[in-house]
Amino acid sequence: MGWIPPSRCEDVSGPACLSIVTGEGATVGSSADVFRAGLVADGRADAALSPPGALMDVLSVAAVVLDSQGRIVLWSPQAEQLLGYTAQEALGQYAAQLLVADEHFDLVLSLFQQVMESGQGWEGVFRVRRKDGSTRLLEWRNMRLQDDLGGYYALGLATDQATLRRVERDLALSVRLVDQSPIGLAVLGSDLRYVAVNPALERIGGLPADELVGRSIRETLPFGDAESLEAAMRDVLASGAPLLDRYVLGRVPSDLLGEHAWSVSMYRLEDPGGRVLGLAVSVVDVTDRHRAATEAERARRRLALVADASVRIGTTLDLEQTARELADVAVPELADVAAVDVLDSVLAGPDGRPVRVREGGPMLIRALAVAAAYPTVAVEAADRPGELARYDAGRLVTQCVSTARPVTIPRLDEQDLRDIARDGRAAGILAEAGIHSYMAVPLIARGEVLGALDLKRARNPEPFTEDDVLLATEFASRAAVCIDNARWYRQQRQTALTLQRSLLPETPAHLVGLEVASRYQPARANSEVGGDWFDIIPMERERTALVIGDVMGSGINAASAMGRLRTATQTLARLALDPAVVLRHLDEITAGLDPYIATCIYAVYDPHRAQCCIANAGHLPPVLVRSGCAPRLLDLPTGTPLGVGGVALRSVTVGIDPGDVLVLYTDGLVETRDQDIDARLDMLLGLLQTSDPELGQTCDRLLHALRRPDTPDDVALLVARVTG
Repeated sequence: MGWIPPSRCEDVSGPACLSIVTGEGATVGSSADVFRAGLVADGRADAALSPPGALMDVLSVAAVVLDSQGRIVLWSPQAEQLLGYTAQEALGQYAAQLLVADEHFDLVLSLFQQVMESGQGWEGVFRVRRKDGSTRLLEWRNMRLQDDLGGYYALGLATDQATLRRVERDLALSVRLVDQSPIGLAVLGSDLRYVAVNPALERIGGLPADELVGRSIRETLPFGDAESLEAAMRDVLASGAPLLDRYVLGRVPSDLLGEHAWSVSMYRLEDPGGRVLGLAVSVVDVTDRHRAATEAERARRRLALVADASVRIGTTLDLEQTARELADVAVPELADVAAVDVLDSVLAGPDGRPVRVREGGPMLIRALAVAAAYPTVAVEAADRPGELARYDAGRLVTQCVSTARPVTIPRLDEQDLRDIARDGRAAGILAEAGIHSYMAVPLIARGEVLGALDLKRARNPEPFTEDDVLLATEFASRAAVCIDNARWYRQQRQTALTLQRSLLPETPAHLVGLEVASRYQPARANSEVGGDWFDIIPMERERTALVIGDVMGSGINAASAMGRLRTATQTLARLALDPAVVLRHLDEITAGLDPYIATCIYAVYDPHRAQCCIANAGHLPPVLVRSGCAPRLLDLPTGTPLGVGGVALRSVTVGIDPGDVLVLYTDGLVETRDQDIDARLDMLLGLLQTSDPELGQTCDRLLHALRRPDTPDDVALLVARVTG
């Protein structure tokens, strides 16, 4: 019997499976031996020890052996599954009569004879009749076999054409997808060594396939966490649960300066029988997305820093505090070390105006603040806050200030370090600290250069960029306005303080029957000077006027108003008027100082009558301390503050004996934001229960116990003791 070639059949679609036709002259036993020998013909002595593949099971390849007469002498179980005939039904039958339709009978005989005579194999697609009467297209591979006695047999291997085509399509699709996919793909064996990689992975990793295949991931991974990735691979091999979209960062050999990002997924590979073959790894280059996300995050962080700077810089009008706030904002987000320096002329120039520095010339710089993100010797190379230093023209800070432009050096060399530092020793300290990138931006406010913000990087490995310059400039511009405001406020405050101190009296050289001590303390540094004042005015007939007052408001105008009231009080005191009358005149004068109002106590001590006549215009009551008695607040008609008008003021006469003490004070001594005024007055009375040898000691003790450093008000204190 024989076989029909695919070229004579309408259903031929192409080769896929194997079929072999053998010749004649051998016994069935010897041909079986030859067939079995062919199963291990790959030459591997240990083939029987290796686990089989699953592709043959998928294809379900059937094996049929014919003798030289065309009778079936061997029939595999797969042939039974494919054709429906059991071995008992097929063995000994002529294959052509059993499997071939009548119209193809002659063609089969011809092909059979051709194969057996020539010894050349035949392959193709042929429709075969099954036991149930249906037909099926099978893909065949036929060849002639010879046994050890010289007999010939025909071996045919066949599989279902539809199954084969599906496998071919899947294989072709897989090959094309793997080869042309932009996604990097790799197959690793169970030992986690590369078995195959696609071109995309070669491009992504920067290594050719021949440098990857056979090597482990630790030997070839272009990114940093090879150990953790290998551990993850072992977990996938063990559990079978895929690992999806693991984010990996690193560098590739072809681009050592730029960081790349990959999304890595892993899947366990198994054959249809469940045997673990290894891992499939997909790698997607998401560097662009990573950089975009990084840039977006950087932009968001920079906006947050700018917003934070607007809140943290300029919380007070203190110049040094503002500089410290600027330095603290700059580290660690922008720099590892930051310094804020200003021109000395900003602080000490004529009228407080910055003196323009000639470009290229040296300048005097005063350090205001230094901050570091971590303990580092680099701060020793900076000028200490408060110190004045002469900066030569070659220093980078000098260039920044003189040109009013940022100076940036992304990568520093030895000469750059010398241009940054004040001397060779400081340059060595910077080198020891690992300073590798530098930037200075000018502090410019209202068109004037005030100084510079000096920034350095050491632990932060990235050099300063243009974006960093923009951010630092934003910080500097905001801080410069605050520094300028603090500078002007300091000058205005100093002017007001100087004016006020110049208006405060000196204790007269000789007072009859009185010993007097006084103190004045201005408000804290970041608060404006107030209008507190006191006066000691000798009068005719050996009397003495004691005055204390407080102009509501602050600054130069308040100090000026206080000076006018003090002058008016001295003038009125010479007229020997009743204290209430004096205050009424001062009320009229204060009304002309709109919008100012003031509180005031005016007391006249007469040593000959041993009494004190007192009038109060809205001020806190004085304290009288009598010998042997508890201190008490004098019960006086309070009246209304000066400048309000329309309310009558009345004088009260109080007897006063030798040894008695009268304490006059302004509200800055006793008023606080967190305590009731009555409680504070009780504290004052309690402190006055203890006497001091000298009145100056009493003043200092009261100020130390009651005055808070953060009190935003000035204090005037006047203590008088009757000497007899």
